[in-house]
Formats: sequence, structure tokens, C-alpha cells
Amino acid sequence: MKNIPSIQRTTTQPKDLAALRQAFEGWSNTPDPLTRLTRRLSTTLSLETQLGILAEELRGTIPFDALNYRHQLGHRDFVFATGMGGPHRCEYRLNLEGICYGTLTLNRRQKFSDEELQGIEMFISAAVCPLRNACQFIAIEQAALTDSLTSIPNKRALDEHLQRASLLSDRHDEEYSLILCDLDHFKSVNDQHGHVVGDHVLRMTAEALGSAIRNSDSVYRFGGEEFAILLPHTGEQEARDVAERVRSTVADLNVDCGGTSLSVTISCGVATHLPEEGASQWIARADEALYRAKDHGRNCTRVFASIG
Repeated sequence: MKNIPSIQRTTTQPKDLAALRQAFEGWSNTPDPLTRLTRRLSTTLSLETQLGILAEELRGTIPFDALNYRHQLGHRDFVFATGMGGPHRCEYRLNLEGICYGTLTLNRRQKFSDEELQGIEMFISAAVCPLRNACQFIAIEQAALTDSLTSIPNKRALDEHLQRASLLSDRHDEEYSLILCDLDHFKSVNDQHGHVVGDHVLRMTAEALGSAIRNSDSVYRFGGEEFAILLPHTGEQEARDVAERVRSTVADLNVDCGGTSLSVTISCGVATHLPEEGASQWIARADEALYRAKDHGRNCTRVFASIG
């Protein structure tokens, strides 16, 4: 029979708990602006909320007219602004361990004194770690919603955006349309030219789709050689026109395969959101329209008519 070592337990003394309670109450209720700032920043990973907290706490100690923050997060610019600017400004790059987490700019009508600039730097020093965490959280979220090959949103992102679009369409009685696209005979591209060329074709297709739509529209990699395009404020005929423009743009692509030129075509299925229709039913109708396009010879567009 094995000897089981006994676990030594230490008893917490009442004075230790009292000291802990006193420290917590001091931390929770301290009038010190830096402690209050870090305490408030620790309650959220929303970068926008954190910057609002920073602006509020900073303004309480050092008056300013405008605060602006800018950072490149993945493939998009994140911009936060509050207040109206003045002629005098101070600007700080938020660096931590050799990595920049954005640029913070303060403006006001009166020049900042040296003491005020030192105070601003103290606030930034207290805020930079929570801001770093919020930036990293956004990066993780973006990675989870981005296709690694084409760098466009993936099916998970599409599912989320379709749910939101369905709700907005019903709530505001607005038209939303969905296009599902599928590269024709893509398996033969991989078989004849290899997956490296196939991947290059997928990246070029994603870029071509993005160039053929408006800034308000969104392109997604639906899976394999399939793509999806979400069109807000777009009816059935407009969506068909976009699909035809997409089809023409993809047909114009040429891939140099080392002495030979490769071109591809794409088939499109269109469906406009119906009242009280869920995202899955909406996708199913667009997929049915895409199936019809493939069945009618490919390199064409078919619409799942919302009436009749």
C-alpha cells in the first residue's frame, strides 16, 4: 500500500483578509485617475469602449478639444474620434515591446504645457497594455472570420452577416440580395496545372470579385471554389446586373502558366431576401439558382425569382 503524502493547508488569518478587503476597497474607490483608468479599462476588450474611457478620464485631468486614434487592424483601418480639433496638437505612437498599436493625437486651441505633456504620457503608459489586448482580440476575431488563402471573409462571417441582413431587411423593409458564384470546371485546373496554380486562380478570382462590386457590398469565400456576394439595398434586377458584371470580370482573367495562358469562367445564382425568410432558406434559394446556372451550360447567371 502506497503512502499518500498529506496536503499541508495554510490557514488564512483574519488580519490577512482584512488587509485584502481594505486594499480592494481602496482600489475600487480610489480617486487616483490612473488607478481608476486601469480599473475601467480592465472591464472590456472593446477597443472603441476603451478609447472612450481613456478620453473621459484624460479630459478630467488635462483638457483637450479633440482626441483621434488610428490603427491598421488586419485589412481595415480602425478610426476613433471625439471632439473638434484645434491648432495645437501632440501625437503619440503607442509602442509596446517593439510593436505599434496605433497612433493617438490630441488637439486643442491652447498649447499644451510641458507638465501637461508629461501627464498625457502617464495616461498613455497606463492605457497601452489594455489597448494592446483589445487590438489583439480584434486580430483574433478577424482571423477566425477570414479565409487564409484569399484574405476575404469566410463562410462563418457570411453566416453572421446573413443573419444580420435578414433581420435588417425585415425590420426596415429594405431589399438585400445574395449571389452565389462557382468557378466552372475548377477541378480540371488543379488536375492539369497543380494546386499552386489553382490557389493563384482562387486569389485572383477573389480580387476580381472585389473589383466588380460597390464598397457597400461584401465578398466571401463560401467554400472550395465557391464565393458569395452580399448586396445591401439591392433588388433582383440590380443583383442580376452585378452578377453579370462579376461573370464578365472573371472571364477576362488570364493566368500565365509558364508558356500557356489559363482562363476561367464562373456561374452565378441570385436570390433576393424574402419577408421573414431565415438565412438558411435564403442561401438554399441562391444555391438552387446556382445549380440551374450550372445545369444550363455554366458561365451564366440564373435568378431564383421572388414572384411566380
